[in-house]
Amino acid sequence: MRLKEYKRRLKEALRDGRIALALQRASESYRRNLQEALERFPHTVELAEEVRLIKERAISEIDSLLEEARRQFEKNHIKTFLARTGEEACEIIHSLCKHNRVIVKGKSLTAEEIGLREYLQDRGHEVYETDLGEFLIQITNQRPMHILSPAIHMTREEVSRRLSEYLGEEVPPEISEEVKAVREFLRRKFFEAHVGITGANVISAQTGTIIQIENEGNVRLASGLPPVHITLVGIEKIVPSLSDAMKVAEVTWRFANYAMPAYLSLISSPSKTGDIEKVTTYGAHGPGEVYVVFLDNGRSRLARDPIFREALYCLRCGGCLYECPVFRLVAGRFGSRYFGGIGAIWTAFITDGLKEAAPLAYSCLTCGRCKLRCPMKIDTPRMCLHLRHLLAEAEPDS
Repeated sequence: MRLKEYKRRLKEALRDGRIALALQRASESYRRNLQEALERFPHTVELAEEVRLIKERAISEIDSLLEEARRQFEKNHIKTFLARTGEEACEIIHSLCKHNRVIVKGKSLTAEEIGLREYLQDRGHEVYETDLGEFLIQITNQRPMHILSPAIHMTREEVSRRLSEYLGEEVPPEISEEVKAVREFLRRKFFEAHVGITGANVISAQTGTIIQIENEGNVRLASGLPPVHITLVGIEKIVPSLSDAMKVAEVTWRFANYAMPAYLSLISSPSKTGDIEKVTTYGAHGPGEVYVVFLDNGRSRLARDPIFREALYCLRCGGCLYECPVFRLVAGRFGSRYFGGIGAIWTAFITDGLKEAAPLAYSCLTCGRCKLRCPMKIDTPRMCLHLRHLLAEAEPDS
């Protein structure tokens, strides 16, 4: 991004007092909830240390794990694809959707990374974000402001006004009524949809299993109601075994601010039944077609870097952002598709390139608060400092 444009965005955010207030409240709530969860489940701290080792091993074996995962999924009657770039992933998913489909979509940072919703809409598909926050971002044509709470900057009064305009009916500024209005609208779309698109929190290579963590129930509906289910997932989400995957999932949901999630889904095949003569038949009540699109988009290159590979250990719990002094003032303006100091690394190597990452790298205070909060103890300050060295050494036109 251009430095002048980046500075303008930061100034706008600083002038908007609602952002700092919303993030202050969210940060206080996050810390309180996490502390209560860790007191209730004290083993989580040691489990996080074990998960760090699982991720280190998985990233070092990323190519072989990808092969194993694809082999096991295919055995489970789930067709897989490997997309080397974001554009290739969009093309694959568009081809699987076919033409002019109604699509319901769960929240996915990986989909945001490649601009999937916009790509599909431009090609005639009717796409609905089904996560409440993402739905609000979609209907207001804004950008997500946080990886877990994309509409964290919107007040209930603004939500009321926006929903009333979009739905064509009065929605009072009461959160329960706003949630009810969105539920009623999206429930119809779930049943109309031809395709459901979701992400994944972690993948078990050994069993060919998708694991999804959620609270709203929209991901379960998007993956279970339409006749076709497509999962888009970065290759860094693969771990060796199902037990490894469950450990990763537990640490993820706990540091994402939940003692226990409302829903935990494991998907290992299309829906099936063996109730007639014990003959397995696919396509019962759930999808008859399930696809997994693995996305590289620079991840394999990042996995080979001795310093920056740490970025691939990220569980996407969002805890670091609540501790970041800069993010707490300007929210998602400290980033583009990925946020905060860790977002600088993802921007440099995965989305927009080294030059576009420069404003983020230099905005990071390298204070280390993110590392202290991170369950994987990712050394983001060290990576940002190294990124600055790369920027200083780069040619002016690079």
